[in-house]
Order: sequence, then structure tokens, then C-alpha cells
Amino acid sequence: MVSTCHLSSHEGNLIEDEHLFRSIVGTRPDIAFAVKKVCQFMHKPLDSHFKAVKRILRYLQGTLSHGLQFTRSSKFLLEGYSDASWGSDSDDRRSTSGFCVFFGGNLVSWSSCKQQVVSRSTVEAEYRSLAHVTTEMIWIQSLLSELSAPIKVKALVWCDSSAAVAVASNPVMHSKFKHVELNLFFVREKVAEGSLQVGHVSSQDQVADILTKPLSIRLFGKFRSQLRVVSGDHVPLSMKGS
Repeated sequence: MVSTCHLSSHEGNLIEDEHLFRSIVGTRPDIAFAVKKVCQFMHKPLDSHFKAVKRILRYLQGTLSHGLQFTRSSKFLLEGYSDASWGSDSDDRRSTSGFCVFFGGNLVSWSSCKQQVVSRSTVEAEYRSLAHVTTEMIWIQSLLSELSAPIKVKALVWCDSSAAVAVASNPVMHSKFKHVELNLFFVREKVAEGSLQVGHVSSQDQVADILTKPLSIRLFGKFRSQLRVVSGDHVPLSMKGS
């Protein structure tokens, strides 16, 4: 935007196609990782970075009708997926964290971000990501309680690191985790009080992978569908407007 731009909901004329506007400015989780990655090179973009940007634009051009699908559900469950790509940044060796949260089967929150400090191991990177999604889910639980719609079923978090899952339930502090004990105790506290359960999921079913790393066409398509990013042209009539 130009520096003199001051948008208001009262100044201007209505546009003919509101859907077109929403499809352009709306956020989509399927491009979160790619956009986050190219944004890291804003200060000094190279031709390789611009090539990646043009690939994102070509992808968007081919999926203009895609968007998040929301449907009614009696499944009153808060469920999250947490993933980390350890040392994935080739410049500073920092890891990438990603999570997505579903409520009633609908995607309500997601994140793809570079971790602030260098993780010393894959498990540490996974545990930092686990703490991020736990924080988000606790906030959502608090919000629903304030809206007089508390979740009575224990929230679930799925992680593809068996070691991170074990540490979340194991009261014994391992020596290699002492430098991340704040994250460690926070997640354990929520598990101990019964508000959260951490379970293991295979990498082939880790939806949050789409938020932390480039994927094959097969896995990308699979996880995009599980995130409920679908084409509006293929949504059943019974689901439209629900």
C-alpha cells in the first residue's frame, strides 16, 4: 500500500464480484510454507527466489477456485497436528515449525514459522513445535469457554516424533532437554492436568508436514485435501452454504 492509503468501510463504491476480492485476499494454508520461505529474502532477492515466487503464482493461477471448506459437524473435538523440519534453513540452520488445528473437523488455525533459536536435535525442534500448538489450542479452549461453549472432551495433539511424544508423558527430565525445560514443563503440565493428550502419527499421515517442507505431488495433494482446501467447483451441493 502507498503511504497515503487510509482504508475505510464507508468510503468507496461496491464492487460487482465480491467473491473475486475474497479469493485474492483470503489466506490459504496450502501456500503458507512457500510464501513464508520466499518472504525471508525480501532484503536481497535473487533470481532463484523470483523463480520460486513465479511458481507460487502459477500454482495460484491453476487453483483460483480453491478455498477452505467449512461444514457443520456434531464432532465437538479440538485436534492439532505438530511438525518440525530440523535445521532446514541452509543459511542459519534454524528449524521450521508448523502446526494446524481442527475444531469439529474444520481447520481453524495454522502456522508455518522459523524457530527463533537453533535446535540441537530433531527431538528438540519437534518439542518446540509441540509447545507452539499447545499454546494455540489452550487459547482456543479459553475462547470457547468465554463463549459458554466449553470443550468437555480432552484435546488431542498428533506428532510424528515418537521421542517427543514419550517425553511429553514421561515425568523424568532427560539431561539433553534441560535447555528447553520451559517448553517441556508447559506441555507436560497440560498433559498431567488432563486437558491435553499427545499421540503419535506416522509421517505419511502428518498433515502439518505441508507447513514445514516441500512435498511430493502425492503428499501435497493428500494433505491439502485433509486441510479441507478444495475447489469450489467440486463441493457437493449439500455442503454449499452450510
